[in-house]
Parts: sequence; structure tokens; C-alpha cells
Amino acid sequence: MSDGQLRDGASSEPVLDPSIADRLTRNPDGLVAAVVQDATSGRVLMMAWMDDAALAETLATRRGVYFSRSRGARWVKGETSGHVQHVRSVEIDCDGDTVLLRVDQTGAACHNGTDSCFDTDTLLGEE
Repeated sequence: MSDGQLRDGASSEPVLDPSIADRLTRNPDGLVAAVVQDATSGRVLMMAWMDDAALAETLATRRGVYFSRSRGARWVKGETSGHVQHVRSVEIDCDGDTVLLRVDQTGAACHNGTDSCFDTDTLLGEE
């Protein structure tokens, strides 16, 4: 199967290519961190979690798909809000425990309605 290809048959559960799955270092809950960056400005928009199926669906569809720990389910960014992400690229870090998504964000990235989840408070500013 190719990166993120969906399994044939009745199930629409996305299956992650084994060559990618083998490179991931998951936390005890089976998740990897996903840092989401604006592809044009480079600004970090949000951090979320992905399970294998969310990463597979992201790779297959170029939509930001994540795993909600509170709901215990996958969710597609913008599915209810309309604030969608078109994923331009996905990279894996050297340890395999984080992926970097570069996206074109439509609307707010943060569930609080702000452009970035990092609009809340600056703990240390630039000199």
C-alpha cells in the first residue's frame, strides 16, 4: 500500500504504511505529537496528537486529521468549524515521536477562535 492508503473492503479505517509505522515512537497511549505550522509564514499554529489511523488519513487526504484524547476518537480539523487545513507536507523527526505538518490554514487554527493556539501568553519575549 502507498502512504496512507485506505484499506479495501467494508471498513474505511485508514491503515498506515508499515514502513512509516515502524519508524514511529508512540507514547503509552499509542500517539505521536503533531506540530502544525503555517506553510507560508512558518508560524506554529497548534499541537495535537495523532494515532496511526489519523496519520494515515492525513497522508491519504491532505487534510489535518488528529486524535482527540478527551473524546477518544479521530477528528478532521474544520469538519464542524469550517477552519480546514490543507496539508502541504508531513515530516517525521529524528526520534520518530513527533511529526511536523506544514499546512494552509483556512480560518482560525485554535479551538478558541484565534489564529494560533500560541496567542495566549508570552512567557519570554525576544530581546
